[in-house]
Amino acid sequence: VADQVAVNYRKADITPRQRAMLDFAMKVCDRSHEIEEADFTALHAHGFDDEDIWDIAAITSFFGLSNRMASFSGMQPNNE
Repeated sequence: VADQVAVNYRKADITPRQRAMLDFAMKVCDRSHEIEEADFTALHAHGFDDEDIWDIAAITSFFGLSNRMASFSGMQPNNE
């Protein structure tokens, strides 16, 4: 499943709850200025609480930041 998600989560064999989480994460990544109350309502309908939503957004945001920092500075992974 991880490979499916990495290639295209929209076609991956995941639950509707997981799909809702990834849809939200992608919106945070690509269009955070468009997030509105309906996005939170959709996540609540899948059983996510406000703390879960915060975690999804925080992890997504940090991932974007760290990748951009690594990219601009030319960081390379450790040899191990």
